[in-house]
Parts: sequence; C-alpha cells; structure tokens
Amino acid sequence: MRIKAVVAYDGTGYGGFQRQKNAPSIQEELERVLERLTGVPTQVLSAGRTDAGVHAEGQVIAFDVAWRHPLGDLLRGMNALLPSQIAVLRLEAVAPTFHPRYAAVRRWYRYTLYRNTERNPLVARFSLHVAHPLDVAAMHRAASMLIGRRDFAAFGSPPVGESTVREVFRAAWTEQEPWLYFDIEADAFLYRMVRLLVGTLLRVGEGVLTPEDFGDILRTRDRRRAGPAVAAQGLCLKAVFYADEACAPL
Repeated sequence: MRIKAVVAYDGTGYGGFQRQKNAPSIQEELERVLERLTGVPTQVLSAGRTDAGVHAEGQVIAFDVAWRHPLGDLLRGMNALLPSQIAVLRLEAVAPTFHPRYAAVRRWYRYTLYRNTERNPLVARFSLHVAHPLDVAAMHRAASMLIGRRDFAAFGSPPVGESTVREVFRAAWTEQEPWLYFDIEADAFLYRMVRLLVGTLLRVGEGVLTPEDFGDILRTRDRRRAGPAVAAQGLCLKAVFYADEACAPL
C-alpha cells in the first residue's frame, strides 16, 4: 500500500530533507521510525529536498508499507517515535504510481522577515531579523516581474537537468507588523532560488537596486548581480499542490 503523508518540521539542526552522509536529515528520521514500526526498511519519497535549516509546514512524502491496521494507528505511532522537531499531520492511501515530486503541479514557499530595531531570540529560529527600513512598495514592484514563465538562471541552479526555466504563479510581499512575508508559488524551484530572490529583493528595498535593475538581472540572467542568498531559517515550504486539489488563494 502506498501512503501519502503531509509532514511539518523545524529544519534547525538538520542537513536538509534528503539523507546526508555527514549530517542528520528529515528523511533519515522518517525512515528510521517506519522501519521500527513495520520491521522492514522503507524508502521515503518527497515533494522537495529542502536545504539545511529550511522548515516545512506542508512537505509531502510517500512510502510503501504493509500495514493491516487503521491509518490512524500508523499516524499516532509515527508521531510518538519521531523527534519533537518533526510531525506527520495526516496520512492517506493513494495509487501505487503516485510520486510526490513528479505529480506536484505547484509548490508554495514563504520567507519571513522580522522587522524591528532590536533582535528577538524567541523568533530567530524561523525568521530573518532586519533592523533597517525597507521600501516595501519598490519590493512589490520588483516581485511582480517574477510572474509568468521565465528563465531564472540568475537566481539558482537546477537540481536536476540543465533547464533554469520555471513558471511562477504568485510572488508577493505581505506586511503584518512586525512581520514581512514573501510568498511565492511556482511549478518548481531552482536550488536556492527563493533565498537568492529574497536577498536581491532586499537590495531593492534598501535602495541599492531599483525595481528596473531587478528586472534587468532577471532578463539578462546575470548571476553576479543577484543575491546574496538570505539565511535558511526564514524559509518554509508551506504547501505542495496536486492536480486534484485546490491551490492557495491568490
């Protein structure tokens, strides 16, 4: 039986979702728990390989398991054995051909900024502290240029293959003092793409670049003018969407 699961995790202290040789990973923890519950080594497939330190609220995974009990028992068993930084939010049986990465039609990431003159250690695990003023209107104008099918070579490298073309459905900043959120939805992402985009958009907000400069970087695909990438702790994979599901509100 193939199971689809939605997983949330605090990525602090982990080398990312995918198994690593020299760092603990979310995948390793999930597979360890499944083997303990079933007695059989189990491979976990994921919708996205989040990087070291990146969090998730809606990571989607799939795995094959011989389980004769209610899925609620499996859910409770996994959460009882997983470390406190990781939780399975829900499980469901799916077709044996379902693959969380290849079946996904869009992914939603959010980057969180904490704007205050002084830092706050209670929010530092999940946001980037920005103490100086930002021109959010200029950042809005620059972000709007990302919508559509574009070549994002200036903002990352492909994890697989050579194409750097991606389709962005939504890219917007939202203010909710003291927070500033950047939400972006796309069919797929390049390696470090969101963090490089946010780093470059912050330069727009700081007045180092104009929105027109940002558009020119995107158009010319000049990686040397983009970034730098912001820190991982502000980034969260909010949700992964599939053809038979509703997408996030625009």
